[in-house]
Amino acid sequence: QVQLVESGGGLVQPGGSLRLSCAASGSSASSYTMGWYHQAPGKERELVAIITSGGTTNYADSVKGRFTISRDNAKNTVSLQMSSLKPEDTAVYFCNAALKYRVYWGQGTQVTVSS
Repeated sequence: QVQLVESGGGLVQPGGSLRLSCAASGSSASSYTMGWYHQAPGKERELVAIITSGGTTNYADSVKGRFTISRDNAKNTVSLQMSSLKPEDTAVYFCNAALKYRVYWGQGTQVTVSS
């Protein structure tokens, strides 16, 4: 059983930066694929970025070159560094951990990019 808690969300100006963090507890997440998803009002939850246990990363086309996902297995955390933020990045951001049939979600943290 893995519990996930996100932090770092908030209000930021367009073009600004924000760093989200996700802390895992209950067990080690080092073997899990970790990901960040976001969901805007009236829209589906979408993949933003993932990172495998081996460090391989993948990003949604909309965030490539602007966002970076990373993990620290010693701290049992995963982070999302967001730069050059746009109003369309506004959403609730969720942390995810997956291993085979096991899937866990955090509660989400609000990111608002205002102009």
